[in-house]
Amino acid sequence: MFPEKDQWNGIHEALIRQWKKMQYRTGMSTLHIAHSEAEESGEDWMTAAYMRDVASQAGWTTIGINMSDIGWDPNLNRFVDLDNFMISTMFKLYPWELMMKEPFGHRLLHRAHNPRWVEPAWKMLLSNKALLAALWHLYPDHPNLLPAYLNEPGPLKEWVAKPLHGREGDNIRIHAPGISLEQPGGYGREGWCYQQFHSLPDFDGNHPVLGLWVVDGESVGCGIRESDGPITDYFCRFVPNTIDAPAPLSAQAHSSKAGIAL
Repeated sequence: MFPEKDQWNGIHEALIRQWKKMQYRTGMSTLHIAHSEAEESGEDWMTAAYMRDVASQAGWTTIGINMSDIGWDPNLNRFVDLDNFMISTMFKLYPWELMMKEPFGHRLLHRAHNPRWVEPAWKMLLSNKALLAALWHLYPDHPNLLPAYLNEPGPLKEWVAKPLHGREGDNIRIHAPGISLEQPGGYGREGWCYQQFHSLPDFDGNHPVLGLWVVDGESVGCGIRESDGPITDYFCRFVPNTIDAPAPLSAQAHSSKAGIAL
């Protein structure tokens, strides 16, 4: 659609470039890619398969594995796969905070015995909603931030309560005029962040939020998710976008060839 326009989407190319750079920088050539088989929608499997594809295009030898099939070899003092092959570099779709609580979790603290994790453990800080309150504390009244507080609403009259480790809208609570919602889920025992309520845009009942992809420290693409209500949850739609800019000539040529073939 709209072959004369462009998207803000260089994600695919940026991922391949970064996997190539990582291979050159580390000297590693084998990458294990893991996800949790307990996730039933298939979304994690598809994402892991895609990441395996771009890593393969970058020159890595990739091995897929379930998180529950990762083992520990006491002779090697290293994590291993089902073939007892040492795991040296791993991309995983699994929350760090859950990994730390599991039987092998204490071994994650011994850096010498660990694979090179993608994403690294410090990403735990960025995925924790407490960061919202910390940013507001450091930069009060910043135009890109909403007021946020830990454990209680503080001075807020309209707020959204977010569990610190929550995902996909689980356990979100909204307290605002005309809105009183509470999503089900298994989060909340870890604590809460209360953030100023700010309504999403409404386009004929569609409520979009923007997700920005950052690869190697650079913003390379934008994804838009739309929901029917004020909480973006598992049932949101991922919708395409165009930007007011001409498509690269290579993309236009490809589109023309595809149209002829069809």
